[in-house]
Amino acid sequence: MSLPAEFALIARHFRPLAGEGALDLADDAAVLDLPAGRRLVIAADAMVEGVHYLPDDPPETIGRKLLRVNLSDLAAMGAAPLGYLMTTVLSRGTPDDWIAGFARGLAEDQRAFALTVLGGDTAATPGPTCLSLTILGTVAPGAVLTRAGARPGDEIWVSGTIGDGALGLKVLRGEVPDDASGHLARRYRLPEPRLALGQAIAGLASAGMDVSDGLVQDLGHLCRAAGCAAVIDAVSVPLSDAARHLVTGDGALLASVLTGGDDYELLFAAVPDAAPALRAAALRAGTPITRIGRMVEGGPAVRVMDGKGAPIVLAREGWSHF
Repeated sequence: MSLPAEFALIARHFRPLAGEGALDLADDAAVLDLPAGRRLVIAADAMVEGVHYLPDDPPETIGRKLLRVNLSDLAAMGAAPLGYLMTTVLSRGTPDDWIAGFARGLAEDQRAFALTVLGGDTAATPGPTCLSLTILGTVAPGAVLTRAGARPGDEIWVSGTIGDGALGLKVLRGEVPDDASGHLARRYRLPEPRLALGQAIAGLASAGMDVSDGLVQDLGHLCRAAGCAAVIDAVSVPLSDAARHLVTGDGALLASVLTGGDDYELLFAAVPDAAPALRAAALRAGTPITRIGRMVEGGPAVRVMDGKGAPIVLAREGWSHF
């Protein structure tokens, strides 16, 4: 007796991705043993065709991005990856070679980040394709990094560079040019989850999160959790060479850098005395960090200042679905 088409698809493309606890993707649920002395961390993110990725993006990079944006949530909590559940709701008529490429991308990053698929669901839709992933990780008790905890006087830091993802989307839409290496488009399609850094700073930072919906908007979340305000210096925000080349003298593109999102860098606060230890932790993790501002007294608000100390007025703070 042959398998129904849905289960044949799962066996062909997703069963090779399964690991211990997944029961070969042949049962109703996964069964896991948690490492001794660790707490479970769970997060979920979805990607919708035409919203989170472009319809003509390579399926391999779509699979990798789906995994990476979820891994970034673990990084923001100081957690290490354990496994994931995935729901794929595919547009009817999606070619089998597209699904194969998507699975190859997942397999590549499973090897890179040491995790496996544990289960999920597969369905069809008239469109668009919707991909949802629930990621599981573990963290030592007392080492969880949350959004709450920042206080006035804390310094504000970010990892890596900001704005590459937002500018990369503009590149792929033909609105701005990329550099010769294709850096911006690559950063949009393949963000870098800062797992090692998140674990390294968990005992040093007072609060943290990842930047997914725009630096200014996400910093606002830290402010609301802390009940205070923030001031950041636009000239201190770290930019890649490709981004700096585009935004120099262009206020609209600078606004895109500050509010566009798709960065998946870590944003965190810490007392000033923690700076040397933070820099040492970042060096061990192999990820640069930059101090961009400070938490201040006041209601939850973010002020962005230019190089002359004047406020920059932004039309929006970040991305919103609604």
